[in-house]
Amino acid sequence: MSELTVAPVTTKRERKAFVDLAYRLNADDPNWIPPLRSDVAELLDETKNPFFEHAVAQLFLARKGGRITGRISAHIDWLCHTMPPEQGMGPGTGNWGMFEAEDEESAAALIAAAEHWLRDQGMTKVLAPISLSIWDEPGLLVKGHDHEPTTMMGHHNPSYQGWIEAQPGYEEAKRLLTLDLAVGDGFPPLVNRIVASGEKNDRIRIRMGDKSRAAEEAAIIFDILNDAWSENWGFVPVTEGEIAYIAKKMNPLIRSDLVRIAEYDGEPVAFMLTFPDLNSVIKPFKGKLFPFNWIKLLTWLRHPAGPRMRVPLMGVRKQMQSSRLASQLAFMMIEFIRRAGVGRYGAQTAEVGWILEDNPRMIAVAEAIGSKINREYSIYEKQL
Repeated sequence: MSELTVAPVTTKRERKAFVDLAYRLNADDPNWIPPLRSDVAELLDETKNPFFEHAVAQLFLARKGGRITGRISAHIDWLCHTMPPEQGMGPGTGNWGMFEAEDEESAAALIAAAEHWLRDQGMTKVLAPISLSIWDEPGLLVKGHDHEPTTMMGHHNPSYQGWIEAQPGYEEAKRLLTLDLAVGDGFPPLVNRIVASGEKNDRIRIRMGDKSRAAEEAAIIFDILNDAWSENWGFVPVTEGEIAYIAKKMNPLIRSDLVRIAEYDGEPVAFMLTFPDLNSVIKPFKGKLFPFNWIKLLTWLRHPAGPRMRVPLMGVRKQMQSSRLASQLAFMMIEFIRRAGVGRYGAQTAEVGWILEDNPRMIAVAEAIGSKINREYSIYEKQL
């Protein structure tokens, strides 16, 4: 039997192998959506991803003989260390992620290597898997393997849960939920009455996003987000560099009528962001845009119709979150986007999330419009 080794990634060839491995290990899973290789490479590129303005990372590959059998990233987001420990992060917190393994032996060795690197950097606790930022793909899929994820949601080998939980010291720290929502036939009468009441209120304005002022709109949205989410478990603020990067990266997917900003007395107080589901388009690409897939993608981006939508982010300013107005604004934004999604893009369902399992306000809003939990992700914690 070949000896198992785990070593840091040090060359461009090894970095490419790190990216490519996921496509081989998941090739037989019909519900895994191959991400664009260029997007994965950019995520890991310290010269392009502004995450690395406040973070460091080390990639590792596991090998048996000449065969690569697994990968993992160990990383530290220094912004995490500025957050209160009672919110999950705090000083001494490190992470690992980008985890893929062919077998349990490789998985155990990779996790041990990531822990060792984090200890050497002075970390005392690990939260994982997080790939790479909490705003990217947090958590391990533990329920919902039987269907495809929507854009920007992870999908993992069901074996990984047992392999991770078998490692000494790991306990579930938090569970994240996504919810499936039927949008074609509208919402219950109570929700419709709440929306109608808001439409008659002159102090409320639910406006579309303005793509001609993309940078300004992104600044408004992320200012609300950083305030709205600031006391949530796992929160790390989105920096100015990341806001600019995300706005540019997401611009091709943005549709003005699927972005809503709620104003109260003329002040932006809430937002909701929705995307057409890109995964349904890129799945056959096998991660590659060339030679011809870029044409298919560009054609779809011009007219992004499809039966599924994804609602990745929404937020209401913290000072309003316990009020009835907050729920009313949420219902209004959801309904206005639903109308556009169904009427202009052919949407029939939407995936909402992720939502923390212990966020009662958001879960109450989701349940009121008929959402059902369809996927669950676990983040694990270990004291190093």
